[in-house]
Amino acid sequence: MAEGRARSVGTAVVVRTERLSPHMVRIVLGGEGLAGFGAGEFTDHYVKILFPAEGVTYPSPWNLEQIRTDFPRAQWPRQRAYTVRSWDAAHRELTLDFVVHGDEGLAGPWAARVEPGELVRFLGPGGAYAPDPTAGWHLLVGDESALPAIAASMERMPAGARVHALVEVEGPRDELKFATPDGVVPVWLHRGGRPVGEALVEAVTALEFPSTDVHAFVHGEAGFVKELRRHLRLERGVPRERLSISGYWRLGETDEGWRAIKRDWNAAVEAEQDRATAA
Repeated sequence: MAEGRARSVGTAVVVRTERLSPHMVRIVLGGEGLAGFGAGEFTDHYVKILFPAEGVTYPSPWNLEQIRTDFPRAQWPRQRAYTVRSWDAAHRELTLDFVVHGDEGLAGPWAARVEPGELVRFLGPGGAYAPDPTAGWHLLVGDESALPAIAASMERMPAGARVHALVEVEGPRDELKFATPDGVVPVWLHRGGRPVGEALVEAVTALEFPSTDVHAFVHGEAGFVKELRRHLRLERGVPRERLSISGYWRLGETDEGWRAIKRDWNAAVEAEQDRATAA
């Protein structure tokens, strides 16, 4: 989903909600507005939920380009990206899972209190990753923010696929059940108050790689993602094209702040590692 291109705003209606764990809420969207929605090529498909600025009413139907022309920046809708956990085209139902930490943030508190019947506006879907069925093995790594994509990827794995899936959550009650390839059991790492991603970095660096023919998906908090990007590229020799990796969020940054610097930050990290690889 290219930035800067004119993008139509999709609409959907909340059909039902479900508390999956202490820190995860599932919201199922439906309605006629999803008639033109299409997802399925990738397992990291995402949509950007649009939240109106408090106290502001926009002309209907929403037109983002017009809103940005007619309203000051402080009154533009705020965006939050969420992975498509599943898309049921037959029943026209779009499932999204939201990480919730009490009243912290924007989308989490909304997901915790939203009721069936509420209208939701969004952009998308975007996406870029799906497990390569020809890969020798797969590495899936992430914190709670990457769990929906990891679960969707596990469900897409071909029969007999060799997979190492490492997921960091706060504690045992945050583990979720989802379909996996035969014989594959996700490794759940419990943070228990430790810094986000610390356990994942330790686990990946200690992992015995079955072969060099790996297709890797690593996403979550930007700090540990940066560490693992360096480890996988420089110490494990994973080519860039066999690695889907980015920071979904960054500790200490608002979502808007992170999106403003994310592209340049990623480019700088990649350039640094390209230089180290060439050295």
